Amino acid sequence: MKITAIRATPVNIPLEAPYLWSYGSLAGFSKTIVEVETSDGLVGLGEGPSPANVATIENGFAPKLIGRDPIDIAGCEELCLPSWRGVYTDIDFASVRAFGAIEMALWDIRGKAWGRPLHALFGGAHRKAIAFTDYFAFRERQEGIGGEATPEAVLDYCIGQHERFGTTMFEGKLSTADPEPSIRTVELLREHFGPSAVLRIDSNKAYSLTEARRIARRLEPLDIRCWEDPVATFEDMARLRRHTSIAFSAHTPNLRHAAALGVPDAFCTDVNVHGGIGRALKFIGACEQLGVDFWCYSGDSGIASAVYLHLAAAHSHIREPSQSLFHMQPFDVIEEGPFRPRDNVVAVPDAPGIGMTLSRDKLAHCHALFLRDGPYDKFRDPDRPGIYRRLPLA
Repeated sequence: MKITAIRATPVNIPLEAPYLWSYGSLAGFSKTIVEVETSDGLVGLGEGPSPANVATIENGFAPKLIGRDPIDIAGCEELCLPSWRGVYTDIDFASVRAFGAIEMALWDIRGKAWGRPLHALFGGAHRKAIAFTDYFAFRERQEGIGGEATPEAVLDYCIGQHERFGTTMFEGKLSTADPEPSIRTVELLREHFGPSAVLRIDSNKAYSLTEARRIARRLEPLDIRCWEDPVATFEDMARLRRHTSIAFSAHTPNLRHAAALGVPDAFCTDVNVHGGIGRALKFIGACEQLGVDFWCYSGDSGIASAVYLHLAAAHSHIREPSQSLFHMQPFDVIEEGPFRPRDNVVAVPDAPGIGMTLSRDKLAHCHALFLRDGPYDKFRDPDRPGIYRRLPLA
């Protein structure tokens, strides 16, 4: 079996309404969907984190990989990436992440060729239903949806999610320049849902150490399960640890730094940031050895999201719910999507490989959105168009 063709399609995956975060307003996610075809008629699916991956994949990687054995993932990586070790300034991380999309598709081919779902290739399923948090945030209004501008409105949104989907695990933005509305939102959620609900918050590095200390004093009685990126650096996070028992998480996958400083308590990453599934498996194993929790990212299509399902299924160490924006995504590029958690969980796919079916119509629609609107600007400030927010906010 040989690789015969590689296609990379840039897409926009919108949210039903833009949500506000520390950097501005986020209307959706721009991604690259990858298809790797083989001489045996198998097609592997992958996903890249940016539409900028298209040129690297089609012009850089594809000519090197056509005619190669798709099962030989390590050999394919050697053709595409120079040696890279850890987190250093001389690494082309854009290429690493772009190869992660190819590598994901090669794993999909491997599973399809062997007739086994990914979790079986990872060692077997420890669980068959994966827990996810449901996201909340202050949102802009779009076509009659969203517009939650007060803590009370966000509470009403979460009550609606509980009534419709049985959600009792929530994660949301705590990143307003004035932290009071965000803190009040969390207070209302805890008051309404009681002590059994899981509440996690994400500040996206919004606050100075001084402000974060003050916020931590308010949050401490609310039994916050985890606080993601409360401050801008691991060093400030370590200083903040002296003032609160709340667990911290981060997206930056610097495990050596975390081991030296004792923070964060957990990493939340996607597969591409590691360069693919194989390296993500090694990272999760290293987290387990060091007693650092791990869960998966949000904001991807159903292709990468399905990979997260398989990872969580195969690793008993992934004990906490992963992130989910599923209920805020009106459509997807896969036939089976978007995923819709019920009672906090999504079933793990059992079909071979990733277990997802690419929809040609949905892919064409999301590609047309990209061509029409261009890539989404995650850093658009609705309060000051054309000016980027500076951090920390306080």
